[in-house]
Amino acid sequence: MPHRNVTKKQALDYHQFPQPGKISIEATKSVETQQDLSLAYTPGVATPCLEIEKKPENAYNYTSKGNLVAVISNGTAVLGLGNIGALASKPVMEGKSVLFKKFSALDSFDIEVDTEDVDSFCNTVIAIAPTFGGINLEDIKAPECFEIERRLVEELDIPVMHDDQHGTAVISAAAIINACKLTHRKIENLKVVVVGAGGAAISCARLYRHMGVKTIYMIDSKGVIHSGRNDLNDFKREFADHGYMTHSEVFECADVVIGLSRPGTFSVEDIKSMADNPIVFALSNPIPEVFPDEVLKAREDAIVATGRSDFDNQVNNVLGFPFIFRGAMDVRARKINIEMKVAAANALAELATKEVPEYLSKLYGKNLEFSRDYIIPKPFDKRLIVEVSSAVALAAIETGSSTMEDFDLDSYKKELANRLE
Repeated sequence: MPHRNVTKKQALDYHQFPQPGKISIEATKSVETQQDLSLAYTPGVATPCLEIEKKPENAYNYTSKGNLVAVISNGTAVLGLGNIGALASKPVMEGKSVLFKKFSALDSFDIEVDTEDVDSFCNTVIAIAPTFGGINLEDIKAPECFEIERRLVEELDIPVMHDDQHGTAVISAAAIINACKLTHRKIENLKVVVVGAGGAAISCARLYRHMGVKTIYMIDSKGVIHSGRNDLNDFKREFADHGYMTHSEVFECADVVIGLSRPGTFSVEDIKSMADNPIVFALSNPIPEVFPDEVLKAREDAIVATGRSDFDNQVNNVLGFPFIFRGAMDVRARKINIEMKVAAANALAELATKEVPEYLSKLYGKNLEFSRDYIIPKPFDKRLIVEVSSAVALAAIETGSSTMEDFDLDSYKKELANRLE
C-alpha cells in the first residue's frame, strides 16, 4: 500500500483555520431569555450546588462530570517527538479530545501541566479531579509514568488510565488473540519477544502475561533483559526471570515480536529465524522498526501489524481509549482494572471476526473480512462503541469496580448505539 504524506503546510493550515485549535465549548442548555439566565446562573444555580453539597454523587445528575474526561500531560514523551514540554504537547492533547468526542461522544478538556516533578504533577491532578468523571493520562515518560498512574489510581475514585501504556496493550492483545486463531496457536504456548522497555512495552508484557503468555523476553537499549544484569529498574526486573541470552537467541523460533522502540532495533534477519507464521508487530511511529513490505518479502507466512494508518492491521489506540472510558464512566467505575482491559481486548478481537458492514468496505476501498490482513477492527467501525464499551462496563460490574445496581446490558447496548447519532 502506498504511503500517504501530509505536508507541513497542510498540517499547519488544518490547525490554524478557520480558527486556531481543534476544540471549542458549546452550551447544552438554552440561554436566550431572562428566565434561562436565572436558571443557568444566579439564583437558580444555587439549588443544584446545595444538592451536591449534601450528596456529592448528585454532581453526576446536575453537572457534566459524568460525561467529561480530562486529557492530561506534561509533554515528556510526545508521540515520536520525545520531551517537547507541556505547551508544545497541546496540539496532541487537543487531538485526543477530538477523538473522545468523535468516537465515544465523551466531552474532554486538555490540560497541560508544566512540571516533570512527580509529586507536583500528582498533586495538581488530584486537586482538579472533582471536575471530571475520568482522567486520561497521556505522553508521560517512563519510569515516572508508572508511579504517577499508581498514585492517582490509588488516590482517586474515578477511572484513571495512562493510554500510552494500556491502550497499546489492549489493542495489540486483541491482535495477538486473532493472529493465534489464524495460525492455530494457543496463547499460553507463545514465545513473545518485546523490543523496548518503556511504559507501553512494560504494560503490554504485563497484560500478555495476565492473559496466559508464559514465555516473554524483553530487549532494552542495552540488550536482552536477564537476571544477571544489575542495571535494571523494578519494572524491567519483572521480566528478567531467565539467564543470559543474546539478541539472536531470543528471536530463534519466537512466535511473536512486539516492537515498541525505534526503527532498526530488530531486523529482517531476526524475523527470518522466527517460528513458522511469525506474528510481527512493528509499532514504532511514525517509522516502524521494519516496514511490512520488507517483512513479507522475507517471510510470506508472516502476519504483520504497524502503528500506521497506511498499512493493514493498524494498532491504533483510538480502538481502545474512547470505548474503555465510555464503559467505565457510564457505570461510574472507581478504577479501570486489568479485567476491564482484557474484556476490551476480547471484544475487539471478536468484532474483527464478524461480517464487516458494507459502509466500512466502501470507506476503505476494498472487501474487509477476517484474515491475515484484517485481524483488528477499523477505527470507523460504528459497532466499536457498543461492543467494547458494553464489555468494559459489564467487567467493571462483575469485578466490583462499579457498584451500580440493576445494570441491564441489553438496554445499555441500545443506549450506546444511539449515542453517536
